[in-house]
Amino acid sequence: MSSKRVFHLHLVSDATGETLNMVARAACAQFEDARPVEHVYALVRGPKQLERVLSEIENAPGIVMFTMVNDELRGRLEKRCAELQTPCISVLDPAMKALGQYLGKESSHKPGSQHTMDAEYFSRIEALNYTMSHDDGQSAGDLNDADIILLGVSRTSKTPTCIYLANRGIKAANIPIVPNVPLPADLETATQPLIVGLTTSPDRLVQIRKNRLLSLHENTDTDYVAPDAVAEEITFARRLFAKNGWPVIDVTRRSIEETAAAVLNLYNERQRAG
Repeated sequence: MSSKRVFHLHLVSDATGETLNMVARAACAQFEDARPVEHVYALVRGPKQLERVLSEIENAPGIVMFTMVNDELRGRLEKRCAELQTPCISVLDPAMKALGQYLGKESSHKPGSQHTMDAEYFSRIEALNYTMSHDDGQSAGDLNDADIILLGVSRTSKTPTCIYLANRGIKAANIPIVPNVPLPADLETATQPLIVGLTTSPDRLVQIRKNRLLSLHENTDTDYVAPDAVAEEITFARRLFAKNGWPVIDVTRRSIEETAAAVLNLYNERQRAG
């Protein structure tokens, strides 16, 4: 039986709730002996919607975290939470207050301002389209249009890392490294993209591949998961990275977010140097 303390966490947002969810989960991750039961309320922009939220909070008391810019609605939320003796936290207030004081300006009070369909938004969509059409070695001879190209043997998190980068507006392609299988010809002439090699420990890779085959109900008696063959694959890839002078990131103990952050650090360093 789990010894974790279970508690209700109400996340109230007048936009998509994406920002709030990320902040809440980052905070909760620091308390390993606690498990939140999330109640997510997005696009809360009117009194009727708020009343439903307050009813839910009353029925399942816990902690309330919110991002709301409408003073009247947030006032009602805070007042009711105070009556219920429920902690109520505005996660953006400290950052917005500091920015306002520094800039000497008031905030716009527009819900979901970060999701405005501006040039940056369409740039992210373009990046995502490029990334999806250049997944797993797909290429139409335009790899030089990429911002970043990731290479690595199978199951080194290339695809999810590229998708994460695309959501940051980065055109990211990925190419699998398979011994005796040539790389795309246009990779050799790609001068614009940052090319990064991803590697991992053989033991970890064997475990990931076995789990993948088991989930697909496929035979695990194959070189794909044979320790010696996997070690040879990784050695082959490392030699290829070294031969071309490509930077290498070990993803063994990294999450997708951490790998993407390391790639972005390399990319930004290259941009500054250029």
